[in-house]
This record gives sequence, structure tokens and C-alpha cells, in this order.
Amino acid sequence: MKVVFIVIAIVVIAFVIFFFILGQQSASGKAIGLVDTRLAQCASKPNCVCSEYQQDAEHYIKPLLPIETVANSKVVLKKVIQKMGGKIKTETANYIAATFTSKLFRFVDDLEIRIDAEKNIIHLRSASRVGHSDIGVNKRRIELLKKIYRANGHKLSGQ
Repeated sequence: MKVVFIVIAIVVIAFVIFFFILGQQSASGKAIGLVDTRLAQCASKPNCVCSEYQQDAEHYIKPLLPIETVANSKVVLKKVIQKMGGKIKTETANYIAATFTSKLFRFVDDLEIRIDAEKNIIHLRSASRVGHSDIGVNKRRIELLKKIYRANGHKLSGQ
């Protein structure tokens, strides 16, 4: 009985160490960025969602429609990201890259936003930097961002 307990303890400790190492590895990466003026397509792993590629049903999420003007939406989105605990790392006229870090193992996920002013639409991508599955974390993050954006957009814009 004692041997079984020791083996189980060693396995649990090994898993915890493994996840801490993965968390450290994820901190050293960065967002993919735009690829040919679009957000990058998700890889085959289930730890990513993106609104740019409707044909990729496994990873597809609906894009976001702007509140009033696209410029106003960018201001609101930045405030929503910060309200959710994200850190904005890169920003251009039509692109925002932010990171979210998990509390337990310090995994870093990338949130990317591409504002398409011509089509009046906002594309979203959220992906884990390491690992295979995220247990739906990135999809829930995007859905929460959309919910806060829609519910508080006018208040957050300063109008």
C-alpha cells in the first residue's frame, strides 16, 4: 500500500513539474500576427478559435460587429481586454494583440483582433501557445469578450 502511494505521489509531482515547465515555455512566445492581412488560421489542435475561416468548423467563431464606428470599437475593445485581465502587447491601426496568463501554471494565451473597416467587421482569434487542449478556455474568453463589449460598449467608450 505504501509503495502505491509513493508511486502515485511521484506521478502527480512529475505532472505538476511538467505543467510548470510548459507554463514557462509559453511565456517566451508571442502572437503570430497577421498573415497576408488576415489573422492566422488555427492549427489542428483544439486550443484555438478564429473568426476568419468559416470553412474551419472545428475552430470557427462568429466575428464581432462594431458598436457605432470602427475607431470607437477599438477603444472599447482595448478597455474590455484590460477589464478581463489581458495585457495589450501590440497595436496598429487595424490590429490588437494581447496576452492572458492563467493563474495556476502561468500558461500564456494570445488574443488577436483584426478590425476590417472596409467590411465593418471585427475578427477575433484566441489560442494557447503550448499544449494540445485548453478545455474550451479560448472559446469562453472570446464569448466573454463579446458579452462585455456588447453590454458595456457605450459606457467604456466614454460617451
